[in-house]
Amino acid sequence: MSGLASDTAMVLAAGMGKRMRPLTATQPKPMVRVAGKPLIDHALDRLSEAGIARAVVNMHYLADSLEAHLRERKAPEIVLSDEREQLLETGGGLVKAQDQLPDPFFCLNSDNIWLDGPRDCFADLSAIWDAERMDALLLVVPHKGAHNFRGLGDFNLDEDGLVSRRTEARLAPFIFTGIQLVAKRLLRDAPDGPFSTNTLWSRAIEEGRLFGLPFTGQWFEVGTPDAIKPTEAALRDV
Repeated sequence: MSGLASDTAMVLAAGMGKRMRPLTATQPKPMVRVAGKPLIDHALDRLSEAGIARAVVNMHYLADSLEAHLRERKAPEIVLSDEREQLLETGGGLVKAQDQLPDPFFCLNSDNIWLDGPRDCFADLSAIWDAERMDALLLVVPHKGAHNFRGLGDFNLDEDGLVSRRTEARLAPFIFTGIQLVAKRLLRDAPDGPFSTNTLWSRAIEEGRLFGLPFTGQWFEVGTPDAIKPTEAALRDV
């Protein structure tokens, strides 16, 4: 784990994948194939390459097929967080899995595809991590590095890296990549049941403890079927 803030990542893989229909009618979104392999393997391969030894993966929709696939992996070590009985959303999923997570831990979406800049993003996040000041450090990307993204952006950053949300009807310069480094302090006094991580981020913003790091690589949003072909074409050109 040389130079990394954590040896463990939470991989969020429990969603229903509604935007990816009809491809998710018979398979969970993390199993949709892009450039020859399931989306979740893109994320897990990058974790392994970065030296992250362990991945806690939550599952809900069509969980049996995802579980069977993950059993075949050798690295990183896979620990499952079973949400078959109730889908807990992003925040609730973190709370359910927290006993299996160290402090801090990386967290990423299972549908993430990205190409790193000069250094891998987990090393970049680790290099500026400050547990005294931060509850979470979000990897954010400017619009020019966000492929297939059509929105107004998510966040602003000040000169110290503090995060604020986009104001309504305005353009924000940064998009959340789905990758973050999280202190377990973020999860304290969390709501019961399903809820979004946004709830915890809002408190951290108010307390001046949510920070962002601009990503120097290329990030691909693969949320809908029509994003798959352009993503594959871009990956071929690398």
